[in-house]
Amino acid sequence: MATSWGSILQDEKQLEELARQAIDRALAEGVLLRSAQHPSSSDVVTYAPFTLFPSPVPSTLLEQAYAVQMDFNILVDAVSQNPAFLEQTLSSTIKKDEYTARLFDIYKQVLKEGIAQTVFLGLNRSDYMFQCGADGSKALKQIEINTISASFGGLASRTPAVHRHVLNVLKKTKEASKILSNNPSRGLALGIAKAWELYGSANAVVLLIAQEKERNIFDQRAIENELLDRKIHVIRGRFEDVSERGSLDQNRRLFMDDQEVAVVYFRDGYMPSQYNSQNWEARLLIERSRAAKCPDIATQLAGTKKVQQELSRVGLLEALLPGQPEAVARLRATFAGLYSLDMGEEGDQAIAEALAAPSHFVLKPQREGGGNNLYGEEMVQALEQLKDSEERASYILMEKIEPEPFRNCLLRPGSPAQVVQCISELGIFGVYVRQGTTLVMNKHVGHLLRTKAVEHADGGVAAGVAVLDNPYPV
Repeated sequence: MATSWGSILQDEKQLEELARQAIDRALAEGVLLRSAQHPSSSDVVTYAPFTLFPSPVPSTLLEQAYAVQMDFNILVDAVSQNPAFLEQTLSSTIKKDEYTARLFDIYKQVLKEGIAQTVFLGLNRSDYMFQCGADGSKALKQIEINTISASFGGLASRTPAVHRHVLNVLKKTKEASKILSNNPSRGLALGIAKAWELYGSANAVVLLIAQEKERNIFDQRAIENELLDRKIHVIRGRFEDVSERGSLDQNRRLFMDDQEVAVVYFRDGYMPSQYNSQNWEARLLIERSRAAKCPDIATQLAGTKKVQQELSRVGLLEALLPGQPEAVARLRATFAGLYSLDMGEEGDQAIAEALAAPSHFVLKPQREGGGNNLYGEEMVQALEQLKDSEERASYILMEKIEPEPFRNCLLRPGSPAQVVQCISELGIFGVYVRQGTTLVMNKHVGHLLRTKAVEHADGGVAAGVAVLDNPYPV
């Protein structure tokens, strides 16, 4: 996948000058993070790490990823409405994974009481890599789907201008024009706005559940600003604030002090470390309310690795999406090999195969946020420890995707520009809104490309491993 600027990666002096220009443009465009030293304040900010050049992406695979996103939206929504499937699928996981078990307890409690909310909102991001076959052919393979706090829609809206600028500086105007416009933050805000409108209270607000120390605040502000442009007010609060100031009235409407909340948008609450007993209570209060949650607890559970693995079983997509063979075919074409580690013959066989050929597999726990997966020798050690324990059911095994590496230059604050062999991960943002049983919105709203050096097996931008990028269609 060659590009016309490969030779420039050899010219150290030209790279340094280009990097300076690119960084200034990134700062001017708002490709920003708070500093690691001051994550609670915007007094000191820095640029978010990014590639100097856009990275090659096969245009057919980019189109395929966009084409399947609305199917994934429908699938996630279908799973979230199927208590029997969720209970059966997660039954072994919740015995040994305390975090998933706590989420599931809230889910059961809300089901028993009766779900108060009538408007359902999904903002998700489906992530892929490009599997490179022995013959050099490329295939789109899904890594995971993020159903809670799918981030970087805001910053991804601002990076195309940076890469166009770099190529224009090089007088590559034709190439600059090939960089796709991209505005996920607007599309994500449209989904929130639709849910707010259907909730039907003109004075209600959107509550964004945020972390106190949030380096990625500008990514969130992009969505807040889009909502404010539509005269929809956003208040920010932590779980602790909900615990102290949140309440439900007799109709289970959620209030923060005296402000009614129409939509709760979670940008926190996706990892065990983000919960203490007070936070769990706040999450339960929110779940019991009428407010549209993004996501509600069922949709968060639908995004677990265990559900992803079960969905790859023969016949399951057909059962969840009856009468939709084309959608099933599009979905299944993106699935990598996924294997259960539940106790029994099937799990034993999967472990034996992974131990025999560890370079072909990844071991995944039920975690979001990046940096949790195990590869190679680490995976072998973990499987040796887990193989006779029921705890293995809290993991899944996945076929390791092998993309074709390419060279790019990574720009990080405080580090010299680095030309390295890279691989990319493509994310497509999806939005859907359902009122009762009627799907009123279902769309794809943009993309995110993240790129990292080949030696880093796992981890995203927030985890400090990957950097922001743009696809250059080839």
